[in-house]
Order: sequence, then C-alpha cells, then structure tokens
Amino acid sequence: MYRVLFLLFFFLSSCYTVERNCIPFHTGTFEFQQIINGELNTSLFVRDSLYEIEMYQGKIDTATLRWVNDCEFILTKLNPTSNQEKRPIQIKILKTQGRSYTFEYSLVGDSKNVQRGTINKIKDE
Repeated sequence: MYRVLFLLFFFLSSCYTVERNCIPFHTGTFEFQQIINGELNTSLFVRDSLYEIEMYQGKIDTATLRWVNDCEFILTKLNPTSNQEKRPIQIKILKTQGRSYTFEYSLVGDSKNVQRGTINKIKDE
C-alpha cells in the first residue's frame, strides 16, 4: 500500500517539475512587454555580467547587477532621479522555458508588493 502511494506521489510530482536553467539569461539582449494604462509598452535591455542598460520610451537607464545565486539578482540604478529609484530591486527567476523566463520582482525588503512578468531573450551576447 505504501509503495503504491509513494509511486503515485512520485509520478504526480515529476509531471510538474519547473525548469530553472538561469545561466543563459545572465547576458544578452532582452524584451519585456507590459500593459500600462491600457497601452502595451515594450522595454529593451542589454545585460552583461556587471550592468543592465535599459531602453524605454526613448530613454536609456543603466543599473548594476549583483547575482545572489544563479537565479536571483539585485538591480541598483546608477543615476536615480528619485528616492524611489534609489532603492535596489530584487529579481528572482521562477521558471525558464526556451528563450524566455518568468520572474518576480520587488524593492529589496518589500515582500508585500511582489510583481511578476515574463521576459524574452531576443539576442545572445
């Protein structure tokens, strides 16, 4: 009886294994789309081992990267224009699939306001 339950549990849990191959997403060119005020907005950014340079609505913004582990990093803007922008952002890759990943992000220390999104890799470094 216990063997049957164990095998059933094993097969059910193995069907839902989440892929997290984060290393290919450490560098490259990426695209993030989100709806803001009913409009689809696209942000492009280039990431290398130390920096992320974002292009959004004709503006360029640069941030430093500090990888905590293979799937989690901290982004800190180099030239913040407000106190809100001075706070670093914690990003955690939850799932990878092909050339995209699902992530969650929040200001460091603000676990109540976690947001989620999906990013597509459009070019390797």
